[in-house]
Amino acid sequence: MKNKINFETNPNTYKHWELLIENNCAFLIMRVNEDAGFFEGYKLKLNSYDIGVDIELADAIQRIRFEHPNVNSVIIKSGNDKAFCAGANIKMLASSDHAHKVNFCKFTNETRNFLESSFKESSQFFICLVEGVCAGGGYELALACNHILLVDDGSSSISLPEVPLLAVLPGTGGLTRLTDKRKIRRDLADVFCTMEEGVKAKKAKDWCLVDTITKKSSLNDELNLLIKEKSYNKKKADDLICIKLNNLQKKAVSNEKIIYSTLSVQIDREKKFATITINAPLDTAPENLSDIVSQGDDFWLLKCARELDDAILNLRFNELEIGIIVFKTSGEISNVLSYDKLFETYKNQWFINEISYFWTRIFKRIDLTSRTLITLIEPGSCYAGFLSELIFAADRSYMAEGEFEEYDNKEATIILSSSNFGSFLMSNDMSRIDTRFIGSPEQILLAKQNLEKQILAEEANDLGLITFMFDDIDWEDEIRIFLEERSSFSPDSMVGMESNLRFPGKETMETKIFGRLSAWQNWIFQRPSAVGENGALKKYGTGNKGQYTKERT
Repeated sequence: MKNKINFETNPNTYKHWELLIENNCAFLIMRVNEDAGFFEGYKLKLNSYDIGVDIELADAIQRIRFEHPNVNSVIIKSGNDKAFCAGANIKMLASSDHAHKVNFCKFTNETRNFLESSFKESSQFFICLVEGVCAGGGYELALACNHILLVDDGSSSISLPEVPLLAVLPGTGGLTRLTDKRKIRRDLADVFCTMEEGVKAKKAKDWCLVDTITKKSSLNDELNLLIKEKSYNKKKADDLICIKLNNLQKKAVSNEKIIYSTLSVQIDREKKFATITINAPLDTAPENLSDIVSQGDDFWLLKCARELDDAILNLRFNELEIGIIVFKTSGEISNVLSYDKLFETYKNQWFINEISYFWTRIFKRIDLTSRTLITLIEPGSCYAGFLSELIFAADRSYMAEGEFEEYDNKEATIILSSSNFGSFLMSNDMSRIDTRFIGSPEQILLAKQNLEKQILAEEANDLGLITFMFDDIDWEDEIRIFLEERSSFSPDSMVGMESNLRFPGKETMETKIFGRLSAWQNWIFQRPSAVGENGALKKYGTGNKGQYTKERT
């Protein structure tokens, strides 16, 4: 599959979803165009989906959050009479290379997590109305919603048939959400996940696999009652103004470079690394809230977030041989700090809150990206407040020590703020500084004592905020040697090592989902029982069953 994946879309160009807004309700109607698969060689029958379908879903959720902040209920339903959703398209999975399978599962998980956070963060209650067949990834989409309403009509059913049919696992967190979110008994979950045909209304309700069942004749009444009882009553407020998300403006795009308005991506194909350089805003942040909101999606904090998210996804899916991402920043550090302070100043204002949640998702996406992450802190960098999260997200950070001639004898600095101590939590529900110093709480206290202070390299090193510091003489050689050494290691070993080291501390549903995706699902997707010539994925739909290797490992 060689198609370059573009993550930009909008409701006017959706092929698979319809977004309708009625008063305080949004209806997301899944009506997959079976002839509009992202790649060639398969049809998206029965509302089955591929990456294109999920890109539209993620965009729709984002637009509901920013463009329709008054919405308090989102109803996900099917526009297909026969099926709610048959899950991820099997022929697409069978014909995908391994990297796409795993990246696809990771992206769909991130989208489900985004949906799942909407009620807590934005008081938007998601109801999944299931009518018809709801299988695999279709049921996993339902599991991510706040409430599942299943029609009791004798034919509608839910299932996770991956194990008996395909020799793989539900790739979008289905097993973990059964046990950790819905608290399904382990033995009943075992039965459910090995039933090819799934279960219908009464058993689904008895086993807590859905929340409500209803006859079709009373469906509308039941749905209206749910909306009335479960939805948060958002009072009409002057600040709930639509923030339209326009297309991203890319100033230049080539095989080696993408230049956005707030950042650039430079790819060194020979040395297998990409450099993302974020540019500070040219001025300090507006002080007046009305001036902030009036800028809409041109507001620097939102514009930079959207561009960085697009850049990370592009590297993930379209640049598989680029094994290292180097983060740099450039510009006036005080300007970044002025924008960072808005998160605290306007912490009760919905627009700033939504941008804060967006940055949380982006930092998590970076944490979960299977590339070596390196942060370079040079003279002229602007790592202040929330941008300093890139230092603590990195596998290693390098800071320039002392004055550098090529930077007009400036020194590199870091500025911490309250944003670094709980505003942008990782998947383990801890801040990156808490995660960094998990065994050294005294280091956290020392770091807190240096808020909003310009920290130079030696002090940053003493505080444990960086990995290494080098002076003007050694800087370039040390960075070059590291990049060469890192590129010489096995990419598979690096993915495994980095994934293991990034998430110490307590387990959460998110860390379990992504940890199991990285380990078990990743492994199963390469086993002959699933993807061999006679494996279940290859044989699905041929009338022949897959042949399994019988050794347990």
